[in-house]
Amino acid sequence: MDDIVKQALAKWPNVPDCYGWLGLDARGRWYLRDDATQAAGPFAQSKGQLLEHDKLIAFIARNYEADAQGQWFFQNGPQRVYVELEATPWIWRIQPDLSLQAHTCQAAEVREALVDEQGRLYLATDIGVGLVHTMDVPLAAEAVESGRWPLQEVLASDLPTRFGYMASPQAGWVARSCEGGAR
Repeated sequence: MDDIVKQALAKWPNVPDCYGWLGLDARGRWYLRDDATQAAGPFAQSKGQLLEHDKLIAFIARNYEADAQGQWFFQNGPQRVYVELEATPWIWRIQPDLSLQAHTCQAAEVREALVDEQGRLYLATDIGVGLVHTMDVPLAAEAVESGRWPLQEVLASDLPTRFGYMASPQAGWVARSCEGGAR
């Protein structure tokens, strides 16, 4: 986490969390979701505006992490901006030597290779589970075919429970709010 973010947290410790305003798609791209976008539907059907500013994207990547409930967020100064996930918390880019790099540029080591009912490839790693970027499926196929990454079948709907993440913190927040338990 950036030092400036830590300082803001210390200075303003009680800033309310933000839900629904940021999304991560299945290709590792960030989207800003205003009120109208959110009203049009969940992230998978109503993404919003693609973020293209390199320094903003790098700032988000450096300050991206999960809370104890498996909700992924971007720590924006004193405010947590929870992220709507189209697929998984990580999107993997596979390098020519078959090493992994997350959409945040963080390196990871493969522990398991998983394929879902639609043929999508996921890699469980030392830092978490992620979907392989569509452009890198040919490289991943080399690793699978060579036996380097033996495949296990999985249902996509089982991934959040198995790997402890929440695809839609906003949906969880709405449910908790209706029960009187939002923070």
